[in-house]
Amino acid sequence: MRYQKLGRTGLMVSELCLGTMTFGQQVDEAEAQNIIKSALEAGVNFIDTADQYVDGRTEEIVGRALKGERDSVVLATKVGAWRSGPGINDIGLSRKHIMKEVEASLRRLGTDYIDLYYAHRPDYNTPIDETLRALDDLVHQGKVRYIACSNFRAWQLCQALWVSDRHNLARFECIQTPYNLITRDIEYELLPLCSSQEVGVTVYNPLAGGLLTGKHDPNKPPAEGRFTVERLGPMYTERYWSAANFEAVAKLKEVASAHGRKLAQFALAWILNSKAITSIVLGVSSLKQLEENLQATEIALTEEELSACDKVWQELSPPRFLYGR
Repeated sequence: MRYQKLGRTGLMVSELCLGTMTFGQQVDEAEAQNIIKSALEAGVNFIDTADQYVDGRTEEIVGRALKGERDSVVLATKVGAWRSGPGINDIGLSRKHIMKEVEASLRRLGTDYIDLYYAHRPDYNTPIDETLRALDDLVHQGKVRYIACSNFRAWQLCQALWVSDRHNLARFECIQTPYNLITRDIEYELLPLCSSQEVGVTVYNPLAGGLLTGKHDPNKPPAEGRFTVERLGPMYTERYWSAANFEAVAKLKEVASAHGRKLAQFALAWILNSKAITSIVLGVSSLKQLEENLQATEIALTEEELSACDKVWQELSPPRFLYGR
């Protein structure tokens, strides 16, 4: 396992981060405990969760699993994406909601601090300076070590960095964003911005919800996984289940097979090849899946393989004139 600095900070994180969104729904607690234990033994020191994964149950499972290991782990959680109650202020990135939810997350996780606290998605109803001032207060209180954002566009991250710099507030040191072989649009503006400003990048959906495992048939109902999970299924279907994506996956599978690779490991190794990426968030549903995915760290892709991947992407999203020169 290799480790990288998180952006410009001194925090070192493993190149693979254990995602936990499946814990408490697809994965029961006993299996989740085994997965976390195995990940730590393999050198993973970075664990990612969120306040509203399975209505908070995921944080509880992670908290219990990390007893005795807490200080050796970089623990990340999130706030703001989903409603946490019936009240009008039970969602978003207002000071009121952030201050309420950080206490709930700390309680569920069984810890007195969070290493990396993400604003889970943009809140268009709350000024970014209000959000950043609240998060800055949490850093000064010692409840949060570093702050980050997720699902922000490049201009939103740039705006937030400017506000932090102008008002001398803690800044977003990391962004979490989707990225995989068939979802590469962050390469145009977001990744160059992050490289320029030394912002760490963690990526989710590295296997496109399972599409890049090659197990799905476009002519049949989805195999068990993200596409069949209640609440998540419709979102993942809209995001990835398309004829164009299946055509691209078939071509990528041919490339991987021609070089003796399993498609899933090939897809993860491709992301690890990028110097702009800090860590891949792996959402696994079994110990076997974790073990297979960990093997991607041992794969070094050739220039021929990388070029073949670029060709598939250019066919999926043809090069066109962009406004920036």
